[in-house]
Amino acid sequence: MRDTIFCVMSVLTTLVLAIISLRYVKDFYLLSLFYSFQIHLAAAAAVASGIALLFKRHWYALLTLGASMVLVVHGIVMTREFVEPAVDESRPALFKLMSFNIENDNFANGADIADMAIGSGADVVNILEAEPVLSELPRLLKTYPYYVGCGVGMGQCDTLVLSKRPLIEPRIRSLGLLWRNRLTISTIDFDGQKINFLAAHLTKPYYDEFHGLEVEDLAEIIPSLPGPLVLAGDFNTSILAPDVQYLMRSQGLGTASLEPATWPIAAGPFGISIDHVFSKAPLRLKSVRRIENNFGSNHFGLMAEFLLDP
Repeated sequence: MRDTIFCVMSVLTTLVLAIISLRYVKDFYLLSLFYSFQIHLAAAAAVASGIALLFKRHWYALLTLGASMVLVVHGIVMTREFVEPAVDESRPALFKLMSFNIENDNFANGADIADMAIGSGADVVNILEAEPVLSELPRLLKTYPYYVGCGVGMGQCDTLVLSKRPLIEPRIRSLGLLWRNRLTISTIDFDGQKINFLAAHLTKPYYDEFHGLEVEDLAEIIPSLPGPLVLAGDFNTSILAPDVQYLMRSQGLGTASLEPATWPIAAGPFGISIDHVFSKAPLRLKSVRRIENNFGSNHFGLMAEFLLDP
């Protein structure tokens, strides 16, 4: 019985470790979701290896335990690679951004989400899968008179960007080949300092190679926007995904010290961050926090504050 349990635990652990280790050989899109859960899965494999050792002391369980811990540590290192240095909390924020995928069939909570956005104090609001708040747009425009999306620049209502200040040259772009009009680009002047804003909604990473193509499009667009830049939205994958790692490195993007988990909702703080807020120097993130009420969405929203380096 002990040998059987040991063999079962060892086989399962080996399969998990093999799947998440393939990222170091090839970025295979069907496994992208597993790459995003590298830390979680490797930690589970470490626990399974420990249980196997309780049933039978064997070198193979020690090997899988060691491999699991290496993958956990490297996953943590990768999440910390793009963290920006801490800033003085006493420095006032230049602006505040809210980014939230509210889920496109979440009509029962559209009014509450609009109330939350109006009362958030955010200077800019990105709403993805925004159809549920389309009927609330007249109310939203009283606080945020400038917007793009949901009829302005696009016929459909997926990406909606609302602002208290004028949007300079707002435009809509498509990413990749699957979905249309899921990227908005605009510039906002904050007392003489122009900031570029990109609100993006990427497809799920296991839909063929579309996610990688969308990331490549972003990597071409960002260099065409000189100066401080914000990239925020739903990436449907964590910062551990190889294509997102490539985007961060190639474009010099930064993150907050700890990205809040935004999905799955049931996992709470133990989930993963598939919704992101990134910045590009000289713009820096002062803070990013999760909006604790998900308002019926399958994502948590994010609230971020930014400041500008001298």
